[in-house]
Amino acid sequence: MLAACHPLPAAAVTLLAAALTAAVGRGLPGAAATVGAVAAGQLSVGWCNDRADLRRDLATGRRDKPLAAGTVPPAAVAGAAGLALALCVPLSLATGWAAGAVHLVAVAAAWAYNLKLKATAASWLPYAVAFGLLPAFVTLGLPGAPWPPPWLTAGAALLGAGAHFANVLPDIADDLATGIRGLPQRLGARRSAATAALLVLGSTAVLAVGPPGPVTAYGWGLLVSTAALAATALAAGRGAGGRLPFLAVMAVAGADAVLLVVRLRGTG
Repeated sequence: MLAACHPLPAAAVTLLAAALTAAVGRGLPGAAATVGAVAAGQLSVGWCNDRADLRRDLATGRRDKPLAAGTVPPAAVAGAAGLALALCVPLSLATGWAAGAVHLVAVAAAWAYNLKLKATAASWLPYAVAFGLLPAFVTLGLPGAPWPPPWLTAGAALLGAGAHFANVLPDIADDLATGIRGLPQRLGARRSAATAALLVLGSTAVLAVGPPGPVTAYGWGLLVSTAALAATALAAGRGAGGRLPFLAVMAVAGADAVLLVVRLRGTG
C-alpha cells in the first residue's frame, strides 16, 4: 500500500508544505492541520493514480507497480484513496474556510488529472493549479487570511507545470502505446524536455526578480544554473531516453522549491 501511493512525490510535496508553513510562522495546531491536509490529499492522489493506471500498467508490464504486480488488491487501493480524500476534507477546513476551499480545489485538480485530463492536451493544467494554490493554502490560514503576491503564485504554478513535463519524460513511449496523449506525449521527448527546462527557468526568474529589492546571490546562481539546464535539455533530450533531462529538471525544481520557501518567508 505504501508503494502504491507514489511515496516519493507525496513526501516531497508534504515536506514542501511543511517548509512553507514554517516559513510563515504558523502555530502548531494550524501547522499540523495544514501538513496533515496536504499529506492526506497526496495519499489520495497517489492511490487514485495507481488505481486509474492499472489497465495501462498491466498492458506495459509495469511489474514495479504493486497493483500491476498483484501484490495489493485494487479494491484496497481504491478504498484507501477514498478514505484519504474523506480525511483531507475536515483537515483542510480546519485551517480556515478560505484556505480549506483553496486546498480542496487543488486536490480536485489532481484527481481530475488522474481520471481524465492526463490523456488530454490540458494535462499540464492540474499541476499548474495545484502547485500555484499551495502558497495560498498556507497564507490564507494566517490571521486576516492574506493572499500571497501574484508573482509567488505564478512562480509556484510554473514550477508545477515544469514538474509535470519532467515527470512524464521517462514514460512517454509507454504512455503513447496505451493511448495517453497528454501535452508532453504530443510534443515528444525532446520538445518536452526543453519545455520542462524553460518552465522551471521561468519559475526561477519569477521567484528571483518578482519581490521588491535586489536579486539575491542565490537567485542569480539559480538563474544561471537553470539557463544552463535549458541548454542541456535541448542538447540531451534527443537521445537520452528522457532520463538525463528528467534528472536535471527535477534537481533544479528542488532548488526552485527552496527559493519558493525563502520568498514566502520574505512576504511575511
